[in-house]
Parts: sequence; C-alpha cells; structure tokens
Amino acid sequence: MSGVAMYSSVQAGGTDQLIIQHAPLVRRIAFHLANRLPDSVQVDDLIQAGMLGLLEAVKHFDATQGASFETFAGIRIRGAMLDEVRRSDWTPRSVHKKSRMVSDAIRMIENKTSAAARDADVAGYLGISLDEYNQILQDSTGCRIFSTEELAEAGETYFEEAHADDEEPEQGLSREDFQQALAKAIMSLPERERLVISLYYDDELNLREIGEVLDISESRVSQISAQAILRLRARLANWLDD
Repeated sequence: MSGVAMYSSVQAGGTDQLIIQHAPLVRRIAFHLANRLPDSVQVDDLIQAGMLGLLEAVKHFDATQGASFETFAGIRIRGAMLDEVRRSDWTPRSVHKKSRMVSDAIRMIENKTSAAARDADVAGYLGISLDEYNQILQDSTGCRIFSTEELAEAGETYFEEAHADDEEPEQGLSREDFQQALAKAIMSLPERERLVISLYYDDELNLREIGEVLDISESRVSQISAQAILRLRARLANWLDD
C-alpha cells in the first residue's frame, strides 16, 4: 500500500490533518536516508514504513513532554524506516560477527595504547593478514548496523530504556550527552577517516565521488568508511552495549 493510500484511509479529523500535514516530512526523511543506504533499499519501502511511524507518532504524542510534534514524529518515522531496513538485511551472520570482532579489537588496542589503532595493529591482534582484514571491512560495508544513522538510533533507544523506570530522568544520561559523545568521537577519528565520513554524510558524496576527490579507488573508500564506523562503535561501546 502506498503512503498516500495509508493516510487517506484514516478517519477525518485532527489525526487526519496531522498525517496529511506531515506526510512531506516522511518523504524528506526517506530520501535523506536512501542517499546513505545501499541501492537495494527502495525509497517507496522507506516511505511506507515511515507512514506507519507517523501513525504511531500521532497515537503516542504527548504535548506535555515539551517536544514539538514534528520533532517527536521525526524520531518515530526515522526509527520505523530503520526497523524496515533491518528486517530486510540479508547480510550473513558471519559478516556481522567478524565486524564486531574488528570493533572489539579496535577498542582493546586503543584502550591499551591511547592511540588510534592502525590497520596492521588490528589485523595483528586478530591474527589475520591485512588482505583478510580489508576483506572484512569490504564485507561490512553492506552490514547496515554500522551506519551512523544506526549509531544515533541506538543512542535514542538506549536512553528510552535507561529512563523507562527512572523516577528522576534529569539525573540520568541525556540524548544531548550521547550526541556530544558521538560528535567528539567523530572529531577524534584519524584524518582520512574523518574526511571520508564528512564527505559522505555532510556533503552527501557517493563512494565513487569521494574516491575521485581523494584520488583513491572506490573500494578503498568503502574500506575506510567501514573502518571509521567500526571505530566509532568501539569508542561508543559504553553507550551502546550496556
């Protein structure tokens, strides 16, 4: 069912008006995410999932909590789209496992040395060759749990769970704390990894275009991007894995 058909079936009234008014928000978020996801992800599927997220937002919005409806809906819409992406993720379990092994190795090395773990360091720690290590990075580019969108959403989910039974949420962690930690982790990435992340997520260049800018192959850009995301997961492990 298309997004338009979904919301047109809702009964007339305030709910209907909210959905019609914010349907363009669903499309904006869908196209924004699609630019950062594999070509196999269809925009129409994201929009359909996003419309369901919008319906949930209308159902659960509480104006007394302080956030605007658009902000609240944006989080629900984006979360519903990412849930849909996860459901259609056919990446083999072995790829997820190896990617997490790399992330764990990076964390162990950096905790021990207080310096950015190099390719050779991680490969040596894992007892594999550089070629094998680079292949893991290449494979993990299709492992969608390592996108920065997933990192941000994981932070949102973590705080919701952490505060679910918290009588005084103001004393706990905040979403702003996580966003600051994520920004700090990105800024502390090795220069080339930080540049690739910036070109990809801020300037919205694709891997081929980044390769042309940096005068390296598209596959090498893919490896650098994957290593950057794995490094971010390693550095944010205390936030994401508890």
